[in-house]
This record gives sequence, structure tokens and C-alpha cells, in this order.
Amino acid sequence: MGHRLPFHAGKCVNLHGHSYRLFLEVEGDIDENGLVIDFYDLKRVVNPIIEELDHAFMVSSLDPDLNGLLENFSTKRVDVDFHSSVENITKYLLDRITSNILPSNIKSVTATVYETQDAYARDTRIIKD
Repeated sequence: MGHRLPFHAGKCVNLHGHSYRLFLEVEGDIDENGLVIDFYDLKRVVNPIIEELDHAFMVSSLDPDLNGLLENFSTKRVDVDFHSSVENITKYLLDRITSNILPSNIKSVTATVYETQDAYARDTRIIKD
């Protein structure tokens, strides 16, 4: 996914991209089938979000220069209202995932998003105590 950080004093001010990697941890009670969550159900929630972001530019409404540039291109884009730091992307993904209907036994979901091999952000949503 392509993006840029217009406020950044270093290289990240430039248009660039990453092959982000998302790791999810789902915590909950084991159901009557012996599962916390069926991976098929998890993929049904996650895959459309990943497909939307794959080979797209994440464009912040806070970046009028990039918005102006991309107006002239018919390119895949995802418009957001935040700067596309890995921390904000992690929060965005977690918000999108947990806004779906999840099984009632789920207590929390943790997302870890790797931007590079050793740079990542992690966030957790408590669904119920």
C-alpha cells in the first residue's frame, strides 16, 4: 500500500509504499465446538478489508497536496481522515475488524501491523470483560 506522511522531516514525506503484514490475536472463551473463532469467519471479515487496501494509496484528508496530485490519476485509493502512520493504520484496521459482527464469545482482538521487518504497531480492542 502506498502512502506518505506530509509532516515527516525525513524520507517518509515522499510517496512510498510498504508490504504491510497484519497479525491478529483473538481472545475469547472456547465455544461448544472447541473454537474461539472459526478461521473461515475471521477471513470473511478481514479479507475484504485487505483487498480494499491492496495496491492502493492511502490518502489522508489532511494532505491536500497528495489529494490534488491524485485527482488526475485513476488509481486505487482509500481516503481516510488521519495521517497514515503505522500506528493509525493499526487503529483503522482494528476499528474496521471489530465493527463487524463477531461471535459472542470473543473478549478482545489485538492487531499487530508490521510496516517493515522490525517496525510495527500493536493495538487491542476489548469487546467484553
